[in-house]
Amino acid sequence: MGKGDRKTRRGKTYRGSYGRSRLHSVQPAQATAETVVKSPAVKKAAVKKKA
Repeated sequence: MGKGDRKTRRGKTYRGSYGRSRLHSVQPAQATAETVVKSPAVKKAAVKKKA
């Protein structure tokens, strides 16, 4: 385990490669139909009574 190990972060850094132990970039989570958030209901303004 060290510089020559291709499966560790140190080995990936040494070789200049990317993989599971050294991800190149973080990808945002993709929204699916189940995880879509509904917009909150808009409340109507209260009607003022005439005095």
